[in-house]
Amino acid sequence: MTTLGTLGESAVLARVFPRLPAAAAQLLGPGDDAAVIAAPDGRYVVTTDMMIHGPDFRLAWSTPFDLGWKAAATNLSDVAAMGAVPTALVVALAAPATTEVAFLEEFADGLRAACAELSPGAGVVGGDLSVSHTLTIAVTAFGDLEGRAPVLRSGARPGDVVAVSGTLGLAAEGLRLLFEHGVADGHPDAAAAAALKREHPVPLAAQLRPHPPIADGRAAAIAGATAMLDLSDGLARDASRIADASGVAIDFSGVTAEELAGAEDHSLLACFAPGIPLPGGFRAIGTVLEGEGVLADGERITGSGWDPYAGWNGASG
Repeated sequence: MTTLGTLGESAVLARVFPRLPAAAAQLLGPGDDAAVIAAPDGRYVVTTDMMIHGPDFRLAWSTPFDLGWKAAATNLSDVAAMGAVPTALVVALAAPATTEVAFLEEFADGLRAACAELSPGAGVVGGDLSVSHTLTIAVTAFGDLEGRAPVLRSGARPGDVVAVSGTLGLAAEGLRLLFEHGVADGHPDAAAAAALKREHPVPLAAQLRPHPPIADGRAAAIAGATAMLDLSDGLARDASRIADASGVAIDFSGVTAEELAGAEDHSLLACFAPGIPLPGGFRAIGTVLEGEGVLADGERITGSGWDPYAGWNGASG
């Protein structure tokens, strides 16, 4: 068994670099102290996100490929939510010295596959590798606005149509199945998770290997979206961020309690002026009103969604 500790950083990187996707916008990729990325717009969008063993994933449930895919997908969706086109990722990973090198190779394969399928042209241009008792993944993503203004959370206006592109509640359903049936003796279990992936492929994939509608971020911006964000913490919680930033209320229609509370779908929630044809895969699910807060069929809702400080019990697996 070849581990990170026995092989060493330089040799590990030499095996991982060839597996990483190149970025179409890179002028200089991995190998120097920093990468160089083209920014033809003169500006670039930048975002960062972490995934930590315990609160964000369980190794018994996620394969290395799953983790690479999700690390890319969750950051690509944040870029898309600004109306930008993802161009490049920088990936930092801290792992125990006993981690097998094959783990990193499969992780890199997941990064490459996610970029190729979700956002062709985006790639990994650099990063860092370190040691830690807790597997920690940090990704920084960059995007090109292509001359457009960014789509903010603060532009929603009364009368706007609220629309979503992507799934609602499926990722939460996958997580519920894992916690209820992906365990043995009360602990996350790889064999049980593998069985669930065969029995419930759609919700399990939504949780472990999400497919956010990256191209619809650009389509929404071109169509004139007034506000937009990535649904990572739940429809109700994330919608409240648009409502607060814009000084309005959002009223959803015909949305279930599971769809309101479920997190990690990484779908795109956007607002559009009335009468504008909804682009891409967007479908109307509500209306922007005068007032404040989030409502469902006229009833105010609070306290829904994911908060890592309130929702994690300290366990891993």
